[in-house]
Amino acid sequence: MWDDRYQVDTYIYGKEPNDFLRESVKNQAIPLGKVLCLADGEGRNSVYLAKCGYEVTAVDLSAVAIEKARQFAAEQDVSVNFIQADLDEFDLGQEKWQAIVAVFCHLPPVVRQKLHQSLPISLKTNGVYLVEGYTPEQLRYRTGGPSEADMMLSRQILIQELPTLSPWYIEEREREIHEGVMHRGRSHVVQAIMKNMP
Repeated sequence: MWDDRYQVDTYIYGKEPNDFLRESVKNQAIPLGKVLCLADGEGRNSVYLAKCGYEVTAVDLSAVAIEKARQFAAEQDVSVNFIQADLDEFDLGQEKWQAIVAVFCHLPPVVRQKLHQSLPISLKTNGVYLVEGYTPEQLRYRTGGPSEADMMLSRQILIQELPTLSPWYIEEREREIHEGVMHRGRSHVVQAIMKNMP
């Protein structure tokens, strides 16, 4: 499915980074170092982080998306370690990442819960998990995201599934999103920066 979706000349989510990610970098909420981007697609967020001086690894299921991301990184003259992998099987490692970024990374509940179980131990001390995702409220907006509520995120889900991380910032909100042709218009999201405290 994802290979088919990405098999077009355009970058379907655009080439600009996610707004929340860009603001978080600008506000120095993401410590410099090794960053892992989950479900990174065509590379807009990983390439941006690499341009900002981060050491970036990006994972996506789609071989087509990874190839487009590699081309984009080459155009921007930055280095990103791109890995094609299923997040259900991907090993996050231990105390490896200064930050993990998940922008509109919507997974089946069982896969998401498994990921959230291993995520805290993969972060270094004071490392952060930055996430933006659609909430179930988004089903009323129909401006992007999955069509099943159980694939979506909420403040409650993040707090329940990541009890060992400190919610430094977490908010559900309505906002305008313009990211390529797939995410366009007024939307309902949860945004969070969760910290692995000492």
